[in-house]
Amino acid sequence: MSRKDRIRAQRAAEQLEEPVEEAANLAKHLGLEPYPVNYWIVDYDEMNELIAYGGFQQRYPHWRWGMAYDRQQKQGQFLGGKAFEIVNNDNPAHAFLQESNDLADQKAVITHVEAHADFFSNNEWFGMFADNPDASAMLARHGDTIREYMQDPEIDRAEVEKWIDHVLCLEDNIDQHRPYAPVGDPDVPEIDEDFEDVADQLEDLNVSDEVKKQVFSQEWLDAQSADDDSITFPAEPEKDLLAFLRTHGMQYDEDGEKAVEMEDWQVDVLEILRREAYYFAPQKMTKVMNEGWASFWESKMMGEEGFAGDDEFVLYADHMAKVLGSGGLNPYKLGLELWSYVENTVNRREVAERLLRVEGITWRNFQDVVDFREVQDNLAPEPWLQDIPGSLDEIPADDPRVDTEMLEAAKSGDFDVERYPWKVLTYEGLAERHYSLVKPQYRGFVSRIGQEDLERISRYMFDDSRYESVAEALADVDYARGWDRMREIRESHNDVTFLDEFLSQEFVDDNDYFTYEYTQSTGDYRVTSTDYRDVKKKLMLQFTNFGKPTITVEDGNYQNRNELLLTHQFNGVVLDMEQAKDTLERVFELWGRPVNLLTIDKVFDEHDVEVARRRDREPEPEEVGKRLRYDGEEVTVQEVDWAEVEHLAADDIDYDTKPEEWLA
Repeated sequence: MSRKDRIRAQRAAEQLEEPVEEAANLAKHLGLEPYPVNYWIVDYDEMNELIAYGGFQQRYPHWRWGMAYDRQQKQGQFLGGKAFEIVNNDNPAHAFLQESNDLADQKAVITHVEAHADFFSNNEWFGMFADNPDASAMLARHGDTIREYMQDPEIDRAEVEKWIDHVLCLEDNIDQHRPYAPVGDPDVPEIDEDFEDVADQLEDLNVSDEVKKQVFSQEWLDAQSADDDSITFPAEPEKDLLAFLRTHGMQYDEDGEKAVEMEDWQVDVLEILRREAYYFAPQKMTKVMNEGWASFWESKMMGEEGFAGDDEFVLYADHMAKVLGSGGLNPYKLGLELWSYVENTVNRREVAERLLRVEGITWRNFQDVVDFREVQDNLAPEPWLQDIPGSLDEIPADDPRVDTEMLEAAKSGDFDVERYPWKVLTYEGLAERHYSLVKPQYRGFVSRIGQEDLERISRYMFDDSRYESVAEALADVDYARGWDRMREIRESHNDVTFLDEFLSQEFVDDNDYFTYEYTQSTGDYRVTSTDYRDVKKKLMLQFTNFGKPTITVEDGNYQNRNELLLTHQFNGVVLDMEQAKDTLERVFELWGRPVNLLTIDKVFDEHDVEVARRRDREPEPEEVGKRLRYDGEEVTVQEVDWAEVEHLAADDIDYDTKPEEWLA
């Protein structure tokens, strides 16, 4: 970096010192508990490089990083894309700010990052990799190790890159619901890797059919197969394909046309990439929750608490609108909407519980006798909470919502209370100041509560205390209950369980979600449902197992021939056969012997499609079992009896992805 660049970066850093410090303070006032965050000022090219590297400064040498860098750079040059922030899961966390961005954007990034750091620190899925991650150092060590292998004169660099390609093709085939552990001695029976059928041995000897007939009878050859005594492992289907290949896999020797032991460097690289797959798994599993969490608290800090100055707010609003308005399945938008819905529903339940204890109000007459305008008026924050700078002398110093020490500091002029009014409030005060149900966009939320929910609340209310009036009941409302519940949820859930538990028909209707499908009868995509169960299923299919097919190892000695049998856990979505074939070729390189894959496919009869088209309905496909096999030369696809794949077809999809020990 030139002297001029260093001076410019230093000026940018000095300008951001106060926002960084105050954003961390505000985050803690709001109840967040983030990792400490180290902020780094980088230029445009450095930011693109960091994005390409997944948020880290050092990674192993590979062409994928260059491709990602080129794509990121072209997106900025030709598509108007703009890099705002990148932060990694580490303790302390490291966040990178692009020096050319406006101060409004930098503040938005900083508040966003503080919420991410809170999520990293408290979500238990991240804790499954390591309670105190030192990811930067780990990834740097990995990079050094692989770089040394590539520079070793006895190892072909191209072979190392090719080996990395094979492993990366399978990087999501791990058991993300278990903590990472290095591969040790497997709890499976040892097999003789040189074991082969007699028939295979004769094939290797190139014995002619004529000699076979003269020396061996067919009955004797069949007897030697001894299928009933074949060795089968693992005992249960294994989800961690990379661990299985690390333990039992071999490399294919093209010259000798046989499987041979992996080289030490191959074993080491495979385990390195497996470890990285486990490190990045929680980020893939919580994309919606994490980005929604960060967007929720960023908007709270920047917009509602005025962290964006008056001259910065319009630019910030434009920035947020672009982030939330981007097309496709937008994790920022979906996550923010879901977290807001959780906050509102928890707050609404709290209000309903209070009102149902008012004399004369029951779940049956709730909608008829409750004056919801009166409810809104009683829930509104007290005037001094809404206008702190203008009512310092009216703020009660002994109120639990007030930080007495900071109130005195504000009166003495020790800090700018106009810019940082939140400093005089405690967590309870901020929760009431930002109570969701009194915001204009949610003012009808309480009145929309359904009879079924009211009956359920009433049924499980064990507190028999009663109130004489609505005002008396609402005076006891816990304004922090929504935020408290949100923090509980962010500790234990991932995207799949989050969607499963909180996506309701009310949410779907409020936010205009629907499903669409490709229809065989029309040859195009059509809206098919607005039912929340269909929307939930469609969304969750995109997040279960990172949105990838769930593949397990069923047999490492398939048909007693040392072949690998993989199975596709069919959930109604068929495999892309071309991608499946390409992947089998990659697996072959890590197994060294033929590889099989059992799956279920959907087949449409052309006549049924034509009849359905005339009758304006969808044809019913036939589900058939198929086995793909790659032997090192070609992929073959064979239809198999339904009995071979019946166990792969699920009547329903199991979305319960919490580890068993969490459910005990």
